Amino acid sequence: MAKQFSELSERWIQFISEQKLFFVGTATDTSRVNISPKGMDSLRVINNNRVAWLNVTGSGNETSAHVQVNPRMTIMFCAFDGPPLILRLYGTAKVIHQNDAEWDELYSLFKPLPGARQIFDLAIDLVQTSCGMAVPTYNYVEDRELLSDWAISKGKEGIQLYWEEKNQLSMDSIPSNIMEKNT
Repeated sequence: MAKQFSELSERWIQFISEQKLFFVGTATDTSRVNISPKGMDSLRVINNNRVAWLNVTGSGNETSAHVQVNPRMTIMFCAFDGPPLILRLYGTAKVIHQNDAEWDELYSLFKPLPGARQIFDLAIDLVQTSCGMAVPTYNYVEDRELLSDWAISKGKEGIQLYWEEKNQLSMDSIPSNIMEKNT
């Protein structure tokens, strides 16, 4: 049975710290729903009602475009080993770009990742757990370094060109403002 809480407990914070993978869901009122898998040690719990995750350059920029129009966000974690559990964080997100005042403070919470483009700051208003008994068991082998290697090979100028070509609009033509906010 699903259970709901107003904030993260120490138990859920510990669970989050052990996860190698999480999923982010966003949408505007009229866009497609976007669900993205995330990893790379890119999420930090700031307090019982706030998390931040460092977003790196990828093929699209749906989350940023969505949040700037409709700031609702859901982050989901699944236990792929140990006791079954699904943990969802619901709340209101803010996009922090590299030239925003909050960038330096939040970015200092993370190990620098090549191709970092935004930080999402989520104010949690609901925490929900559910059983997760249908989620298969998997063994973690290792992180993939392919995206980091790609970003390093592109360099800062190459990343900027990639943002210009591939990351300015969502698939529904919603602006991400990445060039205006990060250059």
